[in-house]
Amino acid sequence: MRATPMDRRDFLAMMAQAAVGEPKPDVTLRISPVELEIAPRRTIRTTGYNGSVPGPVLRLREGRPVTIEVQNESPTPEIVHWHGLFSPAEVDGAMEEGTPMVPAHASRRYTFVPRPAGTRWYHTHVSAGRNLKRSTYTGQFGFLYVEPTTDPGQYDAEVFLALHGWEPYLGAMGTDEGTLDVIYQSFTMNSHSLGYGDPVRVREGQRVMLRILNANATMLHRLALPGHKFEVVALDGNCVPVPREVEVLELGPAERIDAVVTMKQPGVWILGELDDKARNAGLGVVVEYAGREGPAQWAAPVAAHWDYTIFGQQRDTPVPDAQLVPLVFRQKFAGNRWVDHWTINGKSFPKTDPIQVQLGKRYRLRFDNQSDEAHPLHLHRHSFELTGFAGVATSGVVKDVVMVPARRQVEVDFVADNPGPSLLHCHMQLHMDYGFMTLVEYA
Repeated sequence: MRATPMDRRDFLAMMAQAAVGEPKPDVTLRISPVELEIAPRRTIRTTGYNGSVPGPVLRLREGRPVTIEVQNESPTPEIVHWHGLFSPAEVDGAMEEGTPMVPAHASRRYTFVPRPAGTRWYHTHVSAGRNLKRSTYTGQFGFLYVEPTTDPGQYDAEVFLALHGWEPYLGAMGTDEGTLDVIYQSFTMNSHSLGYGDPVRVREGQRVMLRILNANATMLHRLALPGHKFEVVALDGNCVPVPREVEVLELGPAERIDAVVTMKQPGVWILGELDDKARNAGLGVVVEYAGREGPAQWAAPVAAHWDYTIFGQQRDTPVPDAQLVPLVFRQKFAGNRWVDHWTINGKSFPKTDPIQVQLGKRYRLRFDNQSDEAHPLHLHRHSFELTGFAGVATSGVVKDVVMVPARRQVEVDFVADNPGPSLLHCHMQLHMDYGFMTLVEYA
């Protein structure tokens, strides 16, 4: 996933900037149509960054200011969200926080100091509604890796893998004919479906760092690599207190996992989705050892339960400065063959009550999911610490997205240390478009 070479349009834009004395940006992202051949004779027409899907990996240095110019060559206004960064509200990339849109056929610059270090990402943050050719259903996503000031680099190779679903449509799930959900016909890891494109090439004995992003607009994914284990070292870009080896990784929409795999089972394998239907529709990549050839092998792992708390510690967390803030999530039936609406404490955005905070204080939020679906809750411009997950006390696991299980409660603590409006929402595109959002507001 490299940036495309400079074309004539980029050259002319650079010369125009030089003519008026405007400094050249550190990074340029161009929003434009992309034709993505995910498999032979299977082409996806979408919108992406710099002519590729995913967009280029942006490697920024922690604490070093950066200016990114976004050139919108699409026919509609757009916006880019720098997911997981502690950026100011005016450049965070959310209209609800006051970040201006990038008009069609125009450009806008974002200047901020990249922090914290770790695996972040960038993506569009517009509303899609029932238009499944817009927003996070498109190819507008890419990795943003903030390089730490000190990095021990205890691995031999690094691989970025982004999961995405394509050709979505609204259909009834299972036997429920009343409510519509998003269904995908094909999937990719990076730019190709399983069996197409280059494999991940490894050597026996290598320690390979996998930086994995679930860029799917609505779906949770579970991954395995037969004969290997994943040593999880970071969640959402933040180092975990207790790295552990697991056989299965689980990522809700927008979650990232950094995991080191020691390559000690020579062969040709499939790193792929546990669900046969999704894997056969493309969600996987071939991992090929040097000197090995033949068809890629898949074997379903022993059923494994994903649990955030195994990466945390059993110690007390600081007592919050304010009373616990309960947030109750419910589903609201909107009609037969329609899309459900969502409420937080009985109200849908933009009528939801904002969460009022004071600078410097620590707050505890209780996510009370009273629906039959799990929800990936994302807080902009801050990170939070898991303090309770489905009845289990924990500490030390820091994230910016957490999957709240159906009919369960999750408690998180965050420090109000980045003034300005901050969006809290479900990262399932269909849910946030239909009310599942609120704002954190500083007094």
